[in-house]
Formats: sequence, structure tokens, C-alpha cells
Amino acid sequence: MDNLAAAYRERRVLLLGGLGLIGSTLAHRLVALGARVTIVDALFPQFGGNRKNLEGIEDGVTVHVGDIRNEALMRSVVPGHDCIINLAAQVSYTDSVSDPFLDLDINCRGMLVLLELCRVLNPEAKVLFPGSRLQFGRIERIPVAEDHPQVPLMPYGIHKMAAEKYCQMYHRIHGLRTTTLRLANPYGPRQQMKHSKYGIVNWFIRLAMEGRTIKIFGDGAQVRDYIYVDDVATTFLLAGSRDETAGEVFNVGSGTPTSFREMARKVVRIVGKGRLEFVPWPLDYTNIETGDYVTDITRMKQLLEWAPQTSLADGIRLTYGYYEQRRSAYWE
Repeated sequence: MDNLAAAYRERRVLLLGGLGLIGSTLAHRLVALGARVTIVDALFPQFGGNRKNLEGIEDGVTVHVGDIRNEALMRSVVPGHDCIINLAAQVSYTDSVSDPFLDLDINCRGMLVLLELCRVLNPEAKVLFPGSRLQFGRIERIPVAEDHPQVPLMPYGIHKMAAEKYCQMYHRIHGLRTTTLRLANPYGPRQQMKHSKYGIVNWFIRLAMEGRTIKIFGDGAQVRDYIYVDDVATTFLLAGSRDETAGEVFNVGSGTPTSFREMARKVVRIVGKGRLEFVPWPLDYTNIETGDYVTDITRMKQLLEWAPQTSLADGIRLTYGYYEQRRSAYWE
């Protein structure tokens, strides 16, 4: 996209949580566009940061190992950047139930600290925040548009929703140029593969590559919206390059409904190994299951004049190919 090259050449971009799935994908794209990229990542072992994700662009980025909750560090990196993308997060919605205060601290308070520092030290920066489909809670109607009620079922969704509200408040009261992108189910290369909490498509790919059993809850008819990470990165880049997205909130997904069993069958077919087993729903899932989810991408297409390009089959194929060459960097 020529317009992105013009928008980001020599632009100073700060990626918080920049060594994870989406952050590192953005780093590769931004370096290729000629941006000046700074990354902050705490590299907590239970989350997704991985230095191997910068393979090939190590000399094109500046990396600080540190925590978004460290205000002294944040004060040193926030000034001087044209665009700040906050991808630093506690990534597991199930862990947010068992440790809600950690989730609150990183996913909500961390965003508030960033906004306040931007207000004081860098009020001209464009600030992008990744919300989540889990903000909506149980789905009442599909496809899910931006005005769908938000009644989150777990702390992760509550804290994402609160952080989004802070972004809107800082835009309304202080004029910060904030944008929230509520993400569906991202997957793709550079995601950690140590356990299933990072993302279910990637985890199923690992299970299939190891010839293991993929367990499907119920009949697998539940519907999800899976979006390839490079398409996610494009939405961030477009949103960060356009003044008219300031103050906006919009849903980001492929817009394509896929049942759980269909996704799993695609994984097994493309990898050529693994098998499916249908098992009863765990009792503790009844309180957090949202129901079918498909993104209404109408506003995304209107605001960005673009739609996701990668089919689920192609995305699985690309992800599998990546890990076939690099599994040792992600398995352990």
C-alpha cells in the first residue's frame, strides 16, 4: 500500500508489548515502511513476547525490556513518538478470573497510565488500543456491530471495556487522538505455542503437528470469527495513518463465520496429522461461553476503505509453514 509507505516513512512509532504476535508483526511491517520503531516488552514468560520474533529486523528497532506499569520507564519513552500502539496485555481471559487484580493492573491501569502520560508529555501522539470481542459478553445478534450491548462475562472483558472508555474520555476531554480496535480471534505466525491460552487456532496447529488429539467441546457448532495477524496489522496501520479515526471505536474481524469443528478440520487437513475428539462442555465454561460471534465489519470498511484479505485456509497454511521452520523457538 503506497499510502502507508508515505504515512509511516521516518515516523516514530512506539510499540508497547511489541515482541508478541501482533506487536512483532507490526514491527516487521513498520520497518519495511521506513518507520523508526521502538519496542517496550516485559518478556514475562507466561505471556507472548519472544525476541525471535524480530528475526531479520533486529537492527531496525530499538528494544527496551520493561513493564508498562513502570511509570519511570514510560515517562522516558512516551515523549517524541508520533504513534503509540499499546499491545501490552495480560492475554488469558481464563487467567483473568483466577487473578483479576493482575488483569486490572496491566489491561486497564496500564492504559490509563499511558493516556495520562500522553496528556502531559505527548498530547499530539496518535494512540491505538486493542479492545476485544469479549467486551460484548453473551451475543444477542450477529453479525456484531459496534452498538451491540457490552455485558462482559469475565474480568478480561470488563477491563478491556474500561480501558476503551478511558480512551474515549481522554479524546473527549483532553483531545487525545485515541482509537480502539475491538479484535475478534487473531492467529498466525510469531504467536507463542507453549499452551492454549495464547490462541486456539495456533494451539490446534501445534497439536496437529505433533499428531495429537484436538478436543472439541460439544458438537463444535459454535461459530467464531478468525482473523489472520497480517490483516490485523493492516487495520492498525491504516487506523494510525488517518486523522478521521481519532476518537473512533470499531470492530475488527474477518466478517466470515466459521464453526469450531470446521476450523479444527481445516487444521488437520492442512497439517496432514492430528485427529478430532468431541467431548462434553466443561462445567466451568457455561459461565463464560459467549455464544456465536461474527464481526460486522461495515464500519471498519467505511473508516479504513479496506477489508481483510486472508482466508482461514490460507492463514492456517501460512502459520503451519512458519512453525515447520521455527518450532524450536516457540514450543518451549
